[in-house]
Amino acid sequence: MKIPHCVKKSTCSNGLAALLIIFALFGCAKKDVKELEKMPAGNASEVASTAAAAQPTKSEALLAMQCYNNAFYHEYGTYGPSYKAYFYSDVTHSGRMDFWRQAEAIETVIDAYTINNDPDLRNKMVYLYNGMRDAYGLLWTSNTYNDDVIWGALMCIRAFQITNDGGMKDMAKNNFDMVWSRAWDTNLGGGLWWTTGKTTKNACVNAPAAICAMYLYQATGDAGYRDKAKMITDWMVSKLYASGTGEVRGAINAAGTITEGARTYTQGTFIGACSLLQNAYPSGGYKTMAAKAMDYTKNSMCNAQGLLPDEYDTDDCQGFKAIFARWACKFVHDQGYQSTYSSWLNYNAAQAWAYRNSNGLMWGQWWHRTPDNYVNSFETTCGVAMMNGVWLF
Repeated sequence: MKIPHCVKKSTCSNGLAALLIIFALFGCAKKDVKELEKMPAGNASEVASTAAAAQPTKSEALLAMQCYNNAFYHEYGTYGPSYKAYFYSDVTHSGRMDFWRQAEAIETVIDAYTINNDPDLRNKMVYLYNGMRDAYGLLWTSNTYNDDVIWGALMCIRAFQITNDGGMKDMAKNNFDMVWSRAWDTNLGGGLWWTTGKTTKNACVNAPAAICAMYLYQATGDAGYRDKAKMITDWMVSKLYASGTGEVRGAINAAGTITEGARTYTQGTFIGACSLLQNAYPSGGYKTMAAKAMDYTKNSMCNAQGLLPDEYDTDDCQGFKAIFARWACKFVHDQGYQSTYSSWLNYNAAQAWAYRNSNGLMWGQWWHRTPDNYVNSFETTCGVAMMNGVWLF
């Protein structure tokens, strides 16, 4: 990311049900979503009540991903025997998403494929990965933002888990190794620097790097990656995690001063790292710390109804809830916290979908309707990730 990160289930209508039948009949054909039901413009409390009543269906979660692809997905040529693609940054198709946002949008496709096992989504994931290779090459040393590289590596290793494509694994491994080599040191007791300028050590690079390292350990069998994941997470616990509250602060500078507070994605990626480490180190207390981070997000960052916050300091912040949704929902599934957190997460998924626009796109303000002329492709990953994430549990 190029700027500091601190500044950086309604029910189906008849029309929507009919549209889903069309989707089932025509499979991977271009999805026409122009007839999606518009949400009522009247009593907001009625809409909220309807939204809270039910988790979006799995078909609706798939539909949300298809609507997103309709608006932003673009194939632009061949890549060997395959194809290549990217997501536009907006509905006006003024240009492609930048590096880290593209990686996060591809992760949203991975989320949806994981739930729906839809072959069209699998193909799009591969083509989008090819587009990343085409645009940025195999090794991203020219990118001075270590978190950008780690977001890309994490996308690659997650795609590898689906395809078993050795190129994806190598891209993840080589870029993680490059960041580790240039970003980890003993200043501040460890931790990865946010950029090659080495001014701050941030949650946005350390927590996803720990997740990536655990997946690399699973993919390669190299215990060194598991050890690195533990080193990173333990450093975060010592410097960025507030044990009394569960807050995961965003950054610490070279002088040892905390410079950023919590964001939904700092909470979510820390939760994801702890959940993966819990399985490798069951006596390490990681599950308890992850649950405390979940509680902080729910009780201290959400409104009285439990709605996740709007994050609009900059356009870099607008997709943070997608990252939280991804790892929070996986934690609930993997560690058996359905009875504790499922209703809260389902409520957020329902709210997002209830306020979609006529094209099925959801912005990050899950308390009023998305404008029909809404353009931001990064922000609109949030609702899609949440709607599919809740189907993990």
